[in-house]
Amino acid sequence: MGDKKDKYFFLRENGPPGYVGGVGRGAQGFTTRSDIGPARMDGSQNEKADENLNESNYDEFAGYGGSLFSGGTYDSEDREADEIYYAVDTRQDERRREHRERREREELLKYRQERPKIQQQFSDLKRDLATVSEEEWEKIPEAADIGKKLKRARRQQDRFTPSPDTLLGLNQGGTHNTIDIRQQKYGGLQTPLPGTQTLKPGDVDMMEVGAARGTLMRMNLDQVSDSVSGQTVVDPKGYLTDLNSLTPSYSGDIGDIKKGRLLLAAVRKTNPKHGPAWIASARLEEEVGRIQSARNLIIKGTEHCPKNEDVWMEAVRLQPPDQAKPVIAQAVASVPNSVKLWIKAADLETENKAKRRVLRKALDTIPDSVKLWKSAVDLESPSDACILLGRAVECCPQSVDLWLALAHLETYENARKVLNRARKAIPTERAIWIAAAKLEETAGNEENVGRLIKLGIKSLQGNMVEINRDLWLSDAQACDKSEHVQTCQAIVREVIGIGVEDEDRRETWLEDAESFVRNEAYNAARAVYAHCLTVFPADEELWEQVAFFEKEHGTRESLDAHLRKAVKYCPQAETLWLMGAKSAWLGGNVDAARSILSHAFTANPNSEDIWLAAVKLESENNMHERARKLLENARGQAGTARVWMKSVRLEWVLGNLEGAANMLAEAVKLHPTAPKLWMMRGQISEQLQQTENAREYYSQGIKHCQNSIHLWVLAARLEVKTEIWVFETLMFMKGNETRARALLDRARLKNPQCPELWLESVNIERGLNQNVAATAMMAKALQDCPNSGLLWSEAIFMEPRPMRKTKSLDALKRCENDARVLLAVAKLLLSDRRIKKARRWFNRTIKLDPDYGDAWAAYYKFELLHGDESQQDEVLKHCVTTEPRHGPLWQSVAKDVRNWGKSLEEILKLAARETTFY
Repeated sequence: MGDKKDKYFFLRENGPPGYVGGVGRGAQGFTTRSDIGPARMDGSQNEKADENLNESNYDEFAGYGGSLFSGGTYDSEDREADEIYYAVDTRQDERRREHRERREREELLKYRQERPKIQQQFSDLKRDLATVSEEEWEKIPEAADIGKKLKRARRQQDRFTPSPDTLLGLNQGGTHNTIDIRQQKYGGLQTPLPGTQTLKPGDVDMMEVGAARGTLMRMNLDQVSDSVSGQTVVDPKGYLTDLNSLTPSYSGDIGDIKKGRLLLAAVRKTNPKHGPAWIASARLEEEVGRIQSARNLIIKGTEHCPKNEDVWMEAVRLQPPDQAKPVIAQAVASVPNSVKLWIKAADLETENKAKRRVLRKALDTIPDSVKLWKSAVDLESPSDACILLGRAVECCPQSVDLWLALAHLETYENARKVLNRARKAIPTERAIWIAAAKLEETAGNEENVGRLIKLGIKSLQGNMVEINRDLWLSDAQACDKSEHVQTCQAIVREVIGIGVEDEDRRETWLEDAESFVRNEAYNAARAVYAHCLTVFPADEELWEQVAFFEKEHGTRESLDAHLRKAVKYCPQAETLWLMGAKSAWLGGNVDAARSILSHAFTANPNSEDIWLAAVKLESENNMHERARKLLENARGQAGTARVWMKSVRLEWVLGNLEGAANMLAEAVKLHPTAPKLWMMRGQISEQLQQTENAREYYSQGIKHCQNSIHLWVLAARLEVKTEIWVFETLMFMKGNETRARALLDRARLKNPQCPELWLESVNIERGLNQNVAATAMMAKALQDCPNSGLLWSEAIFMEPRPMRKTKSLDALKRCENDARVLLAVAKLLLSDRRIKKARRWFNRTIKLDPDYGDAWAAYYKFELLHGDESQQDEVLKHCVTTEPRHGPLWQSVAKDVRNWGKSLEEILKLAARETTFY
């Protein structure tokens, strides 16, 4: 039964793929989860079997290496994208290829020069092998491996072979039964002891050879040794130089030289009449140091190309000085019409007489060569040159230089005749007309200069010559440099309007004037300005620009003349009137200044600037009553806040504090929003010891002018200086810092991001020796105003000395172009005793902001401490010329009533005295 096969065994087996039970009977197929497998795919199908998870294959930005899309298909779009990327990469590589290859060649050349190849080091020895004969070649021993021989000999020495007993027995007996070959040859006459052998004729005595070699070595050592001490006197530098001279002069590849020789030889053989091939061959040999071969090649080139002047010039160049003359003689004989060869022949001569002889012979051959005539004229005296130039212009009538040189050497009458002849010979040359104008100006006939230039332009236009405006203006600039002022200005007047549209005239002419100023052609610029003013006489801005030009580059007389002319055309221009009055006052002519201002009053009756200028003129000359009268009239006709302020200022400096206070009381009623009036009222009250009044005035001023930073600062400083009564101690204590801090906090709320208010708060803390609080306050200030040079300049010196340099670097990064930061860096360098560098930084500061008076004061004090008298005078002179007006220290000194009426030089010295370098 056990062997009986189960007829239902197929029920326990799986069906074939795609089998659906009962489909033959019309049953519908369906699938279950067991048929399609689990929902998640098998891990063996999802994970990559060969994925590299090593740490060396991991990048923190890109993750593990490998392609993210390696499992995808590579279609036509992928291929097109790859082609585009490849084209872009190729294009980028082509743009950089030339630069990259040039850099690689330079690096390789530098490397080969520093470390030449072995074949380059022995290249000169290889060249010498060409002269080795066959006998010498046969005597050269064969190359052998010496190392192997030495090893073999050393092994044989170490090897020991025992001798037989028969040999030992013979040695003990001392008898010989045979005669060796040497004994048979010499008959027993040669002994084994050295020095006692008998030599036959023709044999070499090696002992004598060794002794001779020792004697020669001893003689060489004696030559390089000192006879006194025996020390060597060999120059090590010269020895190294000799070693360097052994290296080949050419650092390139020897193979390239051989290829070049073959190519040039092929060119010479193909076309022996081609001169550049011979020149290139000679220069190749010269480059590799074979100068004699180069000479031989170029001589052959002259034989094949006897009419080529370049080949002859190369041959002359390669010859030594004693052999160059015969070569140049053959050259001029072969090419007699070559100017270059004749000039070279003259240059080879050492005496002027011989040079003249060569050049005259050349002129006989080539009489129309301008270059030869110029060379010949240069060797002659003025009288002989004049004769030679007379002949030159006959042979070369189209040479402008020869005509002008002849006119320059002639007298006035003859020069006029020469230039007339030149004008007829060359009617299209402008230089002849300009030379004629210069001649008339030099002779004093200035009225003919403009006529000649005008006539010349007309004549050139008649001969169909285009008038190039730029060329004529460059000629005008050249005339200005040669001090022919009338000619320069005449050229400018005639050509300035050529080719310029009407709407572009003003801009174009001003650009021309600025170009002349940059090139220091001031007379040409003055002529441009004059012509521009004739076209635009009512342009006030143009008159002012010309006035500033005359002030900087002209004289006081030219400035006064210009200003007198300017106010006629622009009587309403207050700036021109004020500049004229100031120029007259600086010139010492006070009456002329008063006259100018009186005319200015007539033209501008209610001008505030003119009234104040008249007041300043009278007060500077100690005419105080006249100044008061003028201010009284000004308050009636032009009662501005500035006029009231100047009136109060005058009374204040004259000591009339009560009158000034009364005037301020009236002024603040008329102008309550003028902060300077409130500030002056408070300061006068402080000076009168009226603290409560001053506090009240500052408080009222702050209410009317909340944006006035200086009012807030003055109010805070008043609180710091005020004495308060303390009940605990029953005594007065100086300073109400709490109220000052509160005032500054209010001020920062009204005026956010204000560095002046932050700095005042820091200074209050520093004045109380609260350095920690000051440092914290400065940190807050820099956060609120990170680009304030005022705060950074103070923060540098609040740091400990080791940290100041780092702080200064941070300040320069934030405020690179701030004069206050540069001044702080200069002071820091001075504190480190780096004088030269500190001077450069002081100079940079005043160049960056010449109106910053604190920098001038610090620079002047620096020169007083570390400079000489000339440097001090230079700083003082430049400061007076610049007239600085700003800076906290500068204004505190300049506006002090005790310093009223002092000159700018005195103000600078006082400010320098108050300057500190920390």
